[in-house]
Amino acid sequence: MFLADSASSASGGGFSMIIMVVALIAIMYFLMIRPQNKEKKRMQNMLSSLEPGDAVVTNAGFYGVVIDMTEDDVIVEFGNNKNCRIPMKKEAIIQVEKPADAIAKKDGEKKEGTK
Repeated sequence: MFLADSASSASGGGFSMIIMVVALIAIMYFLMIRPQNKEKKRMQNMLSSLEPGDAVVTNAGFYGVVIDMTEDDVIVEFGNNKNCRIPMKKEAIIQVEKPADAIAKKDGEKKEGTK
C-alpha cells in the first residue's frame, strides 16, 4: 500500500514538472526571444528603406545625412562641413528620419505653437 501511494505521487509530480518546464519556456519566448526578433525585423526594414538624403543617427550618437550608398556601406555627411564625409556600415545606423517626415514634424510643432 505504501508503495502504491509513492508511485502515484511520483507520476503526478513528474507531470506537473513537465508543465512547469513548458510554461517556463513559453515565458522565456514571449519575454526574450519574440521582442528581439521584432526589433531585428524593424531594423532590417528601416535599413532597407534607407535612401540618400535621409537624416540618420549612428550608434555613436552622431547626427548626419546619407550622401551615397552601396550594398553594405553608406557615406554620411556630418555637420555643415562638406568635407566631413565618413563611410560606415549600414548596421551602425540606429535611427532614420525621412525628409518628408521632418517637414511634417516641423509643421506640427508650428501649429501647436500658434494655438
